[in-house]
Amino acid sequence: VAVTAGCSFSEQPEQPEPPEPPAPPSSGTATASSTTSSPAAPPASTPASPGEPARTWVAEENSRAGDPRWRLGARVADEETLGGWVDHASVLAGDPLTLYVHSTLGAVEVTAYRLGHYDGAGARALWHSPRPIPASSQPPPVVDGDRMARCRWRDGIPLETAGWPPGTYVVRLRAASRVHFVPLTIRSPSVAGKLVLVNATATYQAYNVWGGHCLYFDRATRHFEQRALRVSMDRPGDTSGARTLLLYEIAPIAAAERLGLDLAYLTSGDLDAGAGVLDGAAGVVSLGHDEYWSLGMRAAVESARAGGTNLVFMGANVMYWRIRFADNGRTVLCYKDSGLDPKGRTRTTTAKWRDDPYAAPEHLVTGQLYEAFPVQGAFVVHDPRFFGFAGLEVRTGSSVAGLCGTEVDRAYPIAGTPETLRVVGHSPVAGSQLRTYSDLTYYSTASGAGVVAFGSMLWSVAMRGAYPRYGIPESSSRFAIAVAENVLREAAIPRLGARRPAVANLHQIRASASTRTGSGGPLGSFG
Repeated sequence: VAVTAGCSFSEQPEQPEPPEPPAPPSSGTATASSTTSSPAAPPASTPASPGEPARTWVAEENSRAGDPRWRLGARVADEETLGGWVDHASVLAGDPLTLYVHSTLGAVEVTAYRLGHYDGAGARALWHSPRPIPASSQPPPVVDGDRMARCRWRDGIPLETAGWPPGTYVVRLRAASRVHFVPLTIRSPSVAGKLVLVNATATYQAYNVWGGHCLYFDRATRHFEQRALRVSMDRPGDTSGARTLLLYEIAPIAAAERLGLDLAYLTSGDLDAGAGVLDGAAGVVSLGHDEYWSLGMRAAVESARAGGTNLVFMGANVMYWRIRFADNGRTVLCYKDSGLDPKGRTRTTTAKWRDDPYAAPEHLVTGQLYEAFPVQGAFVVHDPRFFGFAGLEVRTGSSVAGLCGTEVDRAYPIAGTPETLRVVGHSPVAGSQLRTYSDLTYYSTASGAGVVAFGSMLWSVAMRGAYPRYGIPESSSRFAIAVAENVLREAAIPRLGARRPAVANLHQIRASASTRTGSGGPLGSFG
């Protein structure tokens, strides 16, 4: 592959138009707990013919008929007219779950879709209301002194999730030809031997400005000083309702499911339980935009790596802000300044992971540091022997248009960078006032873990297809998918680092040890 890139500089990718499919199929029942041909959660694998490998539950699930209508011709509802949220970001199949709905458009059709590949359909309907459910206008959110908006809605709708396979779901609300999506994870009861896909639910809420405020600004003035200091999951998502999921996570999920890998699903909040949550997992995948991490989340991943579990970071700007969860995981706290945080200068203070006090920069785990935004450029191959390029005709210097941006990470020859770090892609990127690099890296550990970091936020976006706004042609999308699938296959087999030990080559790119080339900020004292 050798595609020349043309740079364009703009803000983060816009939210894709969500779907407006036709009315969902009838289930033939009349209660809110009715289901459509949804078997009990499948076993880990299905016996195959002698001499053939066992077929995973994911392969069995994706052999079922999908429903492409979920994403066709959607018209997203105004936030004032239609919205919803569920009272748990993740549940085990069969656990109680309540959906809260606001509608000024009258009765609402509700359909739960499991995201996957499904022969290109992208989702399968697991449940739907056999007829529109009466809904009405709900009271406005309560906004507290920290500018956190929280809904106190009434008349919740119980959803019966028994038999739903683990996975990432969207609950689609449809009224008067308008739609709104509510993200949901049916988490896996066990991660042992599986490749774990993690939905970045903390980051979903950090950027969610529904109710007037997010962790960056208030909607009216867009001033940082008027940002929320805490955000609640007890509210709808803005725009489509599932903006981060539909932009950054949907394509890696579809790729992993198309491969039929033995998968497990968790969320940011599930990882917050800390060390032991990921014990026995083959690998863990951060899907795309995974910026906000608690101490528990990081402890879970570091403990897993120490046990030989592989790690894959498919985006950039990973593990940048330290957060705390409260209210049984329903509130995300990030004051972004230890001077504002009521906890003060403690290990739990909510500031950048790289900041004092108790600095622990993200490169200690990912191998890279957050570098810059907004920048863009072509992906440039540095090491064509990398296993992620298997089956692709690349050589050193091959370029692939549009894959690097809009936020990028970079490897540095500084303390804390893994000793075995290997740079396999080293790509010049530029913004209006910034010139730097985006790196794709791999390192192995003494425990046998292998760790891949893609170093670009646009990689998972490109996997969705051509994206003209960012100069991503269809050929670049195919390349992005092929590399991602190669990495996912390898990460799904335990102890990738023992099979494919990395040989350090960071010295080859002659990178400066100064982190001032980027916009991520200086590093505090660590070690």
